[in-house]
Amino acid sequence: MDRTTVCVAGGGPAGMVLGLLLARAGIEVTVLEKHDDFLRDFRGDTVHPPTLDLLDDLGLGKQFAALPQSRIQQVQVPYKGGSLVLGDLSLLRGRHDYIAMVPQWDLLDLLAKAAREEPTFTLRMGTEATGLIRENGRVAGVTYTTRDGGSGRIHADLTVACDGRTSLLRAEAGLRSKPYPTPMDVWWYRLPKHDGDPSGIVGLLGNHRAAVMIDRADYWQCATLIRKGTDAQARRTPIENLMRDMAEAAPWLADRADALSSWDDVKVLDVKLDRLRQWHIDGLLCLGDAAHAMSPVGGVGINLAVQDAVAAARLLAAPIKRGTLSTKDLAKVRRRRLLPTVVVQTMQRIAHAKALKPALDGEVNIAQSVVPPRPLRLMARIPALRRIPALIVGRGLLTEPTPVFARR
Repeated sequence: MDRTTVCVAGGGPAGMVLGLLLARAGIEVTVLEKHDDFLRDFRGDTVHPPTLDLLDDLGLGKQFAALPQSRIQQVQVPYKGGSLVLGDLSLLRGRHDYIAMVPQWDLLDLLAKAAREEPTFTLRMGTEATGLIRENGRVAGVTYTTRDGGSGRIHADLTVACDGRTSLLRAEAGLRSKPYPTPMDVWWYRLPKHDGDPSGIVGLLGNHRAAVMIDRADYWQCATLIRKGTDAQARRTPIENLMRDMAEAAPWLADRADALSSWDDVKVLDVKLDRLRQWHIDGLLCLGDAAHAMSPVGGVGINLAVQDAVAAARLLAAPIKRGTLSTKDLAKVRRRRLLPTVVVQTMQRIAHAKALKPALDGEVNIAQSVVPPRPLRLMARIPALRRIPALIVGRGLLTEPTPVFARR
């Protein structure tokens, strides 16, 4: 049996940021990551302006800038006559007017290295939180198993669930979420990038097909949306059908008909959109996807999760150090982060209903339109309107200030 002050379950962006910030406050914190490393393909690799600002404040900006990366400033939607820029991050104020595309494992390795320099930080790889320890009516830590078959218990004053949309800890705590319908699941795969291709984030709306293509400099990371629950049936058809549909939506992809050799090249994501009614019980707090599973629309889930972690560290560090942490303190985190979460999820639900569902049902095909719809033309023409999606996608509604104790 071990003991720590704060136990964080999940070594994703939220868990690693929270662990680093609390350790810099002098708080003993242990992060549990169930995998032996951070190398997982098709994780969200967007690093948004608020996270870039945070890295600068933490003294990690130069190290991050040295990582291989590409930068995105525009969100585009192509149509038969060209493409429209619907979001332009260069219009944003602040130190960073772009989204950095960096493999998530590089970001997590950078955060882990910085956190290990703090004497109160421990990262336990290959260790998965499997249950909650309860004492006197409150959560008092977690049980865990290790990749080599070991098991144990870690007692903690505070346990934080950063273990994603299928969070075991939030289920164990009996926390109930409000689900929202989603019309799609997502296929993740890579396509080669050729000279003459568009740049930035490219959205496609075709006949029964909607996709987002993320510019990775020498390849495209593609997220193709499919109607909910149709993955198994689609995998019984030739893989060439996927590229045929993509080429119909974006004719410039026609020369990549054989880019995917089999369905093994395509991963499926079960899209969920939900939000906990309450993010905590005594001794436990949920953050990121464990508190609010996000749709991939806009690629903003990572930014929200990191901002959750920054808010939690800033609001909770003092009562944790004083030994006075209460459920009232934990409730402050939800109150602080609820509005930006609700706004983003509302925008995603509108996009699901007004754009994605009609596209997946074959009711709209912007890519084959000679003239795109008037609302899109207006948004592309007026800079003030292009700033709105850039602000929502790039910075979000509320940027959390970096805690003073964590700055370097």
